[in-house]
Amino acid sequence: MRAVQVSRWGGPEVLEVVDLPVPEPGPGELGVAVTVADVIFLDTLLRGGAGAEWGIALPYVPGGALAGTVRTVGAGVDESWVGRRVLARTGTVGAAAEYAVAAADRAVLLDDDITDDDAAALSRDGVTTLSLLDVTRVGPGDRVLVNAAAGGAGALVVQAALARGATVVGAARGERKLALVRELGAEAVDYTLPGWTDKVVAALGGERPTVLLEGAGGTPGQEAFTVLADGGRLVAYGAAGGFLEPDPEDVRRRGLDAGGISRIQLGKDEVRARTVEALALLRQGAWAPVIRQRYPLEDLAAAHRGLEERTALAKTLISLAE
Repeated sequence: MRAVQVSRWGGPEVLEVVDLPVPEPGPGELGVAVTVADVIFLDTLLRGGAGAEWGIALPYVPGGALAGTVRTVGAGVDESWVGRRVLARTGTVGAAAEYAVAAADRAVLLDDDITDDDAAALSRDGVTTLSLLDVTRVGPGDRVLVNAAAGGAGALVVQAALARGATVVGAARGERKLALVRELGAEAVDYTLPGWTDKVVAALGGERPTVLLEGAGGTPGQEAFTVLADGGRLVAYGAAGGFLEPDPEDVRRRGLDAGGISRIQLGKDEVRARTVEALALLRQGAWAPVIRQRYPLEDLAAAHRGLEERTALAKTLISLAE
């Protein structure tokens, strides 16, 4: 089978298309013919060397989520799975290939009214979004600042916060991304311009945001943190510019409920439940993933490069369909 493999840590150039044996499912697993593989910024970090810290052994096939059709099952798995379309998580590796294996108890059957593209786009970003909004208790009356609002997850965060009755300002870089934020129904501010946090406050009627969902990191993350209202809630989940690490004393003094990515880490049962919820919201029309880049398997390096260079808009997917 065709697969992308990482045999050394490095830049996108280390992603090589190779021919590998088709993996066979073990006990409790599904063997899936992949039609769409998800790509998120985490995949680029792992490839760049963070994978060693995560215990990933070289060589490995990148990608942690996919949509496809079950071709075979392992011991203890009902044969009725065979031939069914599924959304499945493979952990942190294994999805960027024509065939992959995934745990059956983490897979979700897909109905005919949900496309493989939409399902794959919600596989990780949808789960992350629902966790972010639940942890920060976003609801009517909240004023929400979303940093990196034009990313794959950011576009979903904007939609979900608006659906919960919040007033939303989305911060992003450049007019192309700002236009997307406006399309989604939020006010848009460029976080690379001087005084941008003042514009956020102005867009919120002169009030500071009560919730910060921080997906940018780096300088934009630090600047967004300074404008969060006292008593506000924050989750810093993005690492494109390095994770935001608020000063604990500042957090205490301002009475903030603040945390990082660890606050939205879920067990397998929770992941599956949130996946089902994400698909239900799609079916209800409450949100939809914004998919602006689709690459063939052979161009996974270009997909990684677009994420790292901040040129990608909204969601990027890898398509393996004929």
